[in-house]
Amino acid sequence: MSKRTKSFILIFLILLADQLLKLWIKTNMHLGEEFSVIGNWFLIHFVENNGMAFGIEFAGEYGKMFLSVFRIIAVTGIGWYLLKLSKREDIPMGFVACVALIFAGAMGNIIDSAFYGLIFNESYGEIAQLFPDGGGYATFLHGKVVDMFYFPLISGRYPDWLPIWGGRDFLFFRPVFNIADSAITIGIFSIVIFYWRLFNRLDQHENKNETEENTTAG
Repeated sequence: MSKRTKSFILIFLILLADQLLKLWIKTNMHLGEEFSVIGNWFLIHFVENNGMAFGIEFAGEYGKMFLSVFRIIAVTGIGWYLLKLSKREDIPMGFVACVALIFAGAMGNIIDSAFYGLIFNESYGEIAQLFPDGGGYATFLHGKVVDMFYFPLISGRYPDWLPIWGGRDFLFFRPVFNIADSAITIGIFSIVIFYWRLFNRLDQHENKNETEENTTAG
């Protein structure tokens, strides 16, 4: 099985799991609803966000549009890079899989932003309907990303003597995220930990190709 085929299978499986879970959340839970998976440490907590991964917001309607367009451009570039890598024999499958994880994660959240506003009504105070009679809650590229994984592992209060945060409550880990966010994070951290040296080889390969092309053209 070629690297390209393995990459396509990995991307398909991640997108399938990501979208099936999000569809289940949207059609079975209302916004803010939660239930326990493992005590108070692992919860399924339904939230939606307008912005980036892990619930980070991006300001305003135009900010949302900019982010959606940027995501599409970025995922197009990642897809082109992935196809290019999958053709090279000297690139390990592990590195190609990491790039495929990042691509799949980005695609998963783009689907939410592009289409969920068109096919669902609001989840606030009610369970959303798929393809509602009155239409969706937003226009193309203005949908909200569905998040559900919540790990409030440690909670407490900062010591009073700390500047700025003294006396305030703290919670670790506060962000709520989804399978797509996890795929992006795993892909990036795996590259940084296991494959950072590979970038030197990739740079040398690109420089060699450029030199050969210039020599041929000359």
